[in-house]
Order: sequence, then C-alpha cells, then structure tokens
Amino acid sequence: MAAIHFFAEDTDHQLKNKLQLKRWIKETIKVEGYRLNELNYILCSDAYLLEINKQYLDHDTYTDIVTFDNSEKPGTITGDIFISVERTRENAETFKVDADNELHRVMIHGALHLLGYLDKKPADKKLMTAKENEYLAIKSF
Repeated sequence: MAAIHFFAEDTDHQLKNKLQLKRWIKETIKVEGYRLNELNYILCSDAYLLEINKQYLDHDTYTDIVTFDNSEKPGTITGDIFISVERTRENAETFKVDADNELHRVMIHGALHLLGYLDKKPADKKLMTAKENEYLAIKSF
C-alpha cells in the first residue's frame, strides 16, 4: 500500500507541500531501513488532542503529538500520528522558529517514534533531536 494520508479534526489548518512532505517522510522511513505500509497524520486542535491523550494514554495534559503504532510486522510502519496545530504554533513562537518548520519537526518526530526512537531519557532525547535535525536538514521545500 505504502500510503501517507493527511486528515484534519477540529482545525481548519491546511498543509502546504503535501506531495513533498509525503516524499520526505517516505524517504526517512526508507533510509532507516523500514518499509511503509500506511501512515495517517491527523492535524487537530489542542482540545481534540487532549481528549485523545486522556482517553488512550490516561494523561490529562496538553501535548503537541500522540503517536499510535499499529504495525503488525517488524520492519514495517503502520500508524496514526495526531498533532496539535495550536501547540506546534505556540512552540514555534516560544522557540522563535518558523511555524511550518516546527510542524515538520513534530511530523518527523512521530515517524521516528514509529521507527523505534525514544525520547524519555536524556540520552534518548538527544538522539531523537539529532535525528530530527538530520532529516530536517535534507528537507528541500
């Protein structure tokens, strides 16, 4: 199938460069040695993602991303990635970076989770950030 889909829930945000985003994410997955089956990005509001966070993870906190790994075979990516557009915009302001670039960072962050990267421990977070930076640097749009 090898498909990436983009959806919107409780937001009117329109993604730019969808074809380039799909190519970039697919290339990241390929470089990491995995095969893409299906990946769904659901852009949403803070309130929508808060409900997902509470319902499925029992976390009563705002977050920029929640990733669900639905893969059934090792080495194959199937998942759903929920991203709060409001939170990524706020983070962009906080870190004084372009809002689209911050959204792309969070998008690749979710893909990296599906590729096995973690970010809870300091060393894992450092590696995750390095990988985000590596793939953002090769993004050509």
